[in-house]
Amino acid sequence: MTIRRRTVDGIFEEGSDMNIHPHRLVTGIAAILATGMLMASSACGTGGGSQSEQPSAKEPTGPITVVASINQWGSLAEQIGGTDVNVTSILSSTNVDAHDFEPKTSDVAKLQKAQIIVSNGAGYDSWATKSVGRNSTIVSAAETVGAMEGDNPHLWFSKDARNGMATELTEAFSKALPAKKKAFQSRLKAWQKEEKAIEKSMGEFAANHKNATYGATEAVAYYLMSDMGFQDDTPKGFARSAASGGEPAPADLQEFQSLIESQGISVLVNNTQESSDATNMLTGTAGRAGVPVFDVSEQMPQAYTTLTDWIADLVARLDKTSPPPSSTTATKAAVPTAKTAPAPRTMPATVLTTKAIPAPAAATEFARPLQTVTIAVSSAANESATANENDCHSPLR
Repeated sequence: MTIRRRTVDGIFEEGSDMNIHPHRLVTGIAAILATGMLMASSACGTGGGSQSEQPSAKEPTGPITVVASINQWGSLAEQIGGTDVNVTSILSSTNVDAHDFEPKTSDVAKLQKAQIIVSNGAGYDSWATKSVGRNSTIVSAAETVGAMEGDNPHLWFSKDARNGMATELTEAFSKALPAKKKAFQSRLKAWQKEEKAIEKSMGEFAANHKNATYGATEAVAYYLMSDMGFQDDTPKGFARSAASGGEPAPADLQEFQSLIESQGISVLVNNTQESSDATNMLTGTAGRAGVPVFDVSEQMPQAYTTLTDWIADLVARLDKTSPPPSSTTATKAAVPTAKTAPAPRTMPATVLTTKAIPAPAAATEFARPLQTVTIAVSSAANESATANENDCHSPLR
């Protein structure tokens, strides 16, 4: 009988062996048949033996590690994620200027280990997306609403950005932890209910304050004011210098002060995190002129636990701060459209009068300096001199 044997080198070779006992031969054949039946049975159990079953991937378990660049979006992540997320906010103090913030080494390490990074975008926190882990997912407010660098970056004050981010966070959390998808969607619905209540208050305010206007020391609350129906009447020159982080030109500052003194705005919005001599002058002018000052910070104060609570309180404060429509109308009606000439008076033989006359209105934006004019008046033209004096005393605009 010819037998195939494995040699010491592991190579099969053929050879003959005539000393095999018949009983051993039968036993060997039976063993071979049993092995073949076992293999056939295993093949049937795996769908015909064409494919082998792969072990199922392990289901991810929570909580999800979330790192937010700023506490505004971090608090929203907590509202949607609940106990299924562990959120860390890098920037959470109103004493820190976000525009100049530089993350520490420990902050970078947290970002690299995060499963989900929540950023604002639009150039506000570019440092947050520079050190991203290989498996990290980024949820950006700017990308959600299509904002780019150079746009106003204070997106958490926008109702559109808040709604978009709540939805994006729900989807990101559901992908990271599928077993908790229903819980995330349930929290989203609860959040949307609270947000709609805030937006309803905004709509009611806008309906009752159709002519509401404001000026701002910085455009930090631009989206909030827009959502509430306010018109931004901040002088353009001042607004440009504030946006670039520079000091306003004297003429721009004077124009803003004149606007406040004439009660040309309903409220002055003041960014408490960007204080300067110019902003102090404006808030002081507003106090003397009876124009309400609305203080707001960029970062969410620690007194609030959620973004929803903070925005709701800001809306309520604006409603109390802004004068009712009747008061606004009365104030505007009290501003005279023309100045009544005073009664003529007797003047000496020769009078020298020096009066500052503002540049033409069209040139205000270019900050032309005030002009000084000297007028000589004789007693022979008393009546004409009186008219000239009235022109010189016209109010500055």
